[in-house]
Amino acid sequence: MINIVYMATPEIAVNCLQKLLNFNDVNIQAVVTQPDRPCGRGNKITPPPVKEFALAHDIEVLQTDSLKNDDALKQKLRELAPDFFITFAFGQLLTQEILDIPKISTINLHASLLPEYRGANPIQRAIYDGKAETGITTMLTVLALDAGDICLQEKIKITPDMTDAQLMHIISDKAPFIMYPTIKQLYNKLLTPQKQDETRVTIAKKFKKEDAALDWQKTALQLHNHVRSMTTWPVASTTVEGKNVKILKTTVLENDSVNEDYGTIAQITKDGIAVKAGHGTLLIQELKPEGKPKMDAFAWTNGAKLKAGMKIGG
Repeated sequence: MINIVYMATPEIAVNCLQKLLNFNDVNIQAVVTQPDRPCGRGNKITPPPVKEFALAHDIEVLQTDSLKNDDALKQKLRELAPDFFITFAFGQLLTQEILDIPKISTINLHASLLPEYRGANPIQRAIYDGKAETGITTMLTVLALDAGDICLQEKIKITPDMTDAQLMHIISDKAPFIMYPTIKQLYNKLLTPQKQDETRVTIAKKFKKEDAALDWQKTALQLHNHVRSMTTWPVASTTVEGKNVKILKTTVLENDSVNEDYGTIAQITKDGIAVKAGHGTLLIQELKPEGKPKMDAFAWTNGAKLKAGMKIGG
């Protein structure tokens, strides 16, 4: 029996935990996750998704806001004496003291083809950068950020209109089917992890709220990539008549012409709002005005009194 302590927090990590429970040679001893936190408009105290799932399946839940400073929890983990720690979007840095607890190793699942996109935001950054391919990697955890030896990798195609939410769902689905063979092969000494190529390292910095604003000087394709990379948080946005409007769905009408009047509405049709970019034209198809639900872009134009020739954005 392979004994595992699963360290994770958000929704994307739930499916992997669920599938691991189905393997009869895997024993999930406990889940370590972040504390319950205020969430939503009402700031209601809400448990992490991984905690909710674990409790529903009679798995012991251990919560801490700083594992490295929680001596009681570290002692508890030593008593459990697992073969592996598995970390998947856990959200806390581990110390060498913690990494030394499992009998075999700590395995992290990272949502990129390492060494590309080390860091906190690999899913959104890959789409933002217009990549046609990304993937998932299991690796041995070391103190340096996402720098451990690679165990297994699987490539994932990014289609031209795929959003960050859609890619998260794909990665969540694939995660258990790369994690299980990783721990199985390591447990049976059938896998030799490989060093990362340090010359190919890129970093995926976390997006900030201010990164949501569309820069209409960019090409229509860059703007489209921006929108589809930010449908969760932050959400891509622009200003119209001084009010913030979240942009949820776009398509590129044309990407070659140079426009000095970028940010200008070229035309409004039933298909949406065509806006000139620095290069080309972007069609806004779905949006969410400030204080209103998401809606079809054309349906919004009448009430908003939009017309061709109007300027949007900062």
